[in-house]
Amino acid sequence: FQKSLNETFGADKYSEARKEVLTNMFSRPMQMALYFCTGVLEDETLFRHYALNVPFYTHFTSPIRRYADIIVHRLLSASLGNSPPIKMEKDAIQLQADHCNDRKMASKRVQELSADLFFGVFVRVRA
Repeated sequence: FQKSLNETFGADKYSEARKEVLTNMFSRPMQMALYFCTGVLEDETLFRHYALNVPFYTHFTSPIRRYADIIVHRLLSASLGNSPPIKMEKDAIQLQADHCNDRKMASKRVQELSADLFFGVFVRVRA
C-alpha cells in the first residue's frame, strides 16, 4: 500500500501531505480499541485482539501519558502481588474506562475534521 502511494503521488512539495491525508482517511474504517473493565464483561471473546490473534490482550503505555494507563499499571501491579489492590469497584473502573473512550473518540473526531479541513483547503488552492 505504501509503495503504491509513493508511486502515485510523485515527489513534489505536496506529495507527503497528500499521502498523509489519504493514509489517514483510509485508516478511518478500522475499529478503534476500547478501554473496558474485564470484571464488567462476561463474554471473554471480547478480550481478544483480532489482529494479533491472541485471546487475552491488554495495552498500556507509560503511566505518565494517560489516566487509563495509570489504572492499568496499578491493576497489573496488584494482580502480580507487587502492590495492594486499588480501592475502586469494577463499576467505577468501567465508568473511568467509558470516560476515557469518550475523550479518545472526541479527540479522534477533531483530528479527522482537521484533516478534512486541510484536504478541502488543499484541493481548493490547487484547483
